[in-house]
Amino acid sequence: MSHTPVSEGAAQALEDWLAGLTGAQGRSAKTAEAYQADVLGFMAFLASHRGGPADTAAFAELRLSDMRAWMAHERARGLSARSLARALSSVKGFVRWLAERDGFDPTAVLSVRGPSFQAKLPRPLAEEAARAVIAGAGTQSEEPWIAARDAAVVTVLYGMGLRISEALGLKGSEAPFPDVLRIRGKGDKERIVPVIPAARIAVTRYVELCPHDLTPDRPLFRGVRGGALNPRLVQRMMQSVRAQLGLPGSATPHALRHSFATHLLAAGGDLRAIQDLLGHASLSTTQAYTAVDTSRLMEIYRSAHPRS
Repeated sequence: MSHTPVSEGAAQALEDWLAGLTGAQGRSAKTAEAYQADVLGFMAFLASHRGGPADTAAFAELRLSDMRAWMAHERARGLSARSLARALSSVKGFVRWLAERDGFDPTAVLSVRGPSFQAKLPRPLAEEAARAVIAGAGTQSEEPWIAARDAAVVTVLYGMGLRISEALGLKGSEAPFPDVLRIRGKGDKERIVPVIPAARIAVTRYVELCPHDLTPDRPLFRGVRGGALNPRLVQRMMQSVRAQLGLPGSATPHALRHSFATHLLAAGGDLRAIQDLLGHASLSTTQAYTAVDTSRLMEIYRSAHPRS
């Protein structure tokens, strides 16, 4: 055990902290694993930096210079700014918990600022490009029912802002489309989504041509042999369409959902209403999905927050 960079006390403390995250705080096992890897990596650095196993006392003695040395070390070995920011967040969480347990001042650690990085924002299509994609989707197959299916799928993605998993999760019982659909999205959350006429027409045409029996409890969108349509096939179809139209690699099925949100906001839609339509738990997520010019955002801001 003398070779280990982590003392038994520190290892047990980490285990206790992670148990609290997955228990009382309800974090997922995968999240806990990521936190564990981050903190163990920090402990390994700390042991090398101090010249002995990292114990709980070492955390109480951490200084700003130690944290900066660790961050410089991580960047030097090729860790991205985004990954380092996540690791720092994990370390801060553990130190905050340990400080409360052991009664020391964690300010030196908690005051450290993470590296700045450019958030990777989604890239929506222009309205003309979105229309061209829908038109192009219906020309990728010589089989009429498959062409109609592909056109229906992309119309639903763009016209209703669905995730590809939500669109392919629709059942035969949904057709013909009513005025609104109940969509069960991430976290099993249900939301109401209005059905635009173009989506209803596209799906109706697909249903009329589909050679498979679209029973109420089976998937609405089918593959060639009648099974559920594989999302990979939709992605391949989009690859063909964007190559023909000269669109960038960012023109994916999910980009159609981004485009739905952006174009709706640009047309005067309310951000919170769009949040509900997309099924986002956080308004900040919806903001990241939209890409409108600064003047439009300021206009929305002023209308929402009129000055007296």
